[in-house]
Amino acid sequence: MADRQGDAISRNVRRVAHLDLMGAGQVTVAGNYAYIGHITNKERLGTTIVDVSDPASPRVIATIELNDPDSHSHKARVAGDLMIVNSERNNSGIGRKAEQLPAARENLRGLLGREPSHAELADKLGVEAGDIPLLEEAEKHPYDKGGFRLYDISDKVRPRPLAFQHTGGIGVHRFDMDEHYAYISTEMAGFNGNILVIYDIRDPAHPAEVSRWWMPGQHLAGGETPRWPGRQNRLHHALRFGNEMWAGCWHGGLRVIDVSDIARPTTIASYNYHPPFPEPTHTVMPVPNAAGGRRIALAIDEEDQFYGAAEAEARRGRPHAALWTFDMTDWGAVQPLAMFEVSELDSPYSRTPGGRFGAHQFAEHMDDSLVYCAWFSGGLRVVDVADPRAPREVASFIPEPCGGRPSPQSNDVEIDGRGLIYLVDRNVGFDILELRR
Repeated sequence: MADRQGDAISRNVRRVAHLDLMGAGQVTVAGNYAYIGHITNKERLGTTIVDVSDPASPRVIATIELNDPDSHSHKARVAGDLMIVNSERNNSGIGRKAEQLPAARENLRGLLGREPSHAELADKLGVEAGDIPLLEEAEKHPYDKGGFRLYDISDKVRPRPLAFQHTGGIGVHRFDMDEHYAYISTEMAGFNGNILVIYDIRDPAHPAEVSRWWMPGQHLAGGETPRWPGRQNRLHHALRFGNEMWAGCWHGGLRVIDVSDIARPTTIASYNYHPPFPEPTHTVMPVPNAAGGRRIALAIDEEDQFYGAAEAEARRGRPHAALWTFDMTDWGAVQPLAMFEVSELDSPYSRTPGGRFGAHQFAEHMDDSLVYCAWFSGGLRVVDVADPRAPREVASFIPEPCGGRPSPQSNDVEIDGRGLIYLVDRNVGFDILELRR
């Protein structure tokens, strides 16, 4: 039975604290501090550091502002006294269309025998006529600021920049890191979509590329040809567990990569469930201490579409993004075991125009059989996978909409050693929660 905490809807979860922080892409907690990467830079907001030593009274102690109006920095990770944040292009949709503009213009010139109008170009590219000046400006000034930044955070109040590592394309999306290496998902020249680039960061002022991994078909400059349209199959990001990296590859499903030789990453397992399932694979990780001697893994999809009322009606009957369990015991014969979905009836915001309803991300580590999932307008869902063939929800928390938004959009979740849960919204909102056992 759900209960209300203010206007939030909760089942077996208690809200400890809330801050109306600007929308975020990721929250990382290390020790007594939460590091929050913000999803837009409308106010040049990059990263916020919050002291959570007293979880009932979290305090913002540092803010990193961006001096780059063309990029956002919505992901942050920490290892020891080193923090890495990403640099990725704003309005990547406009940038993609700008890349197509020269070919569209040349094609229409041939057909029309004259310079095409803005309306004709817009029709060709599937944009509005008013967007063409933006595309032309982006065409004149291609984006070249993709990469990642490294900071010394030994003084949490005054993070000190150490280096910027340029990558390519629209830049870095998600990534993993440890004390020795950064595992970066980024576009690079000559490749179609994001690939894995591993950097040695033991000298953090001078990151050094160690190796690359990609799916066959991505390396255009090497003569490869994709077997999929556009950038559908690409690395979303990969997490390191021991000598393996577990990778979500968007519409390419999942991969496991052997990095025992860090200079030569090698694919050792793969499975793709797209199609028939329409939402792309976001994150993959192994389940610790799985019962029965089997290797069990989790994958979570991302509900990839914003939609209004008409779009919500049009997608009626289409499966929402889900949480999956897999038997990975035999690398050559990966077996899906079960999927867990949240019913639209479980959230009053499931069909609210302007948002998304479905899975997005889970906390990227587990201490027991519970997995903590950010479910966009479904809020937080806590799922027990002790029986991987029958995942069951044991708790949930749907925050009230903040900042005048019509629905919550829970985007990322983290848990700490105290058992506290940290939930960020992609529009407005940061919650500290605890599970009622």
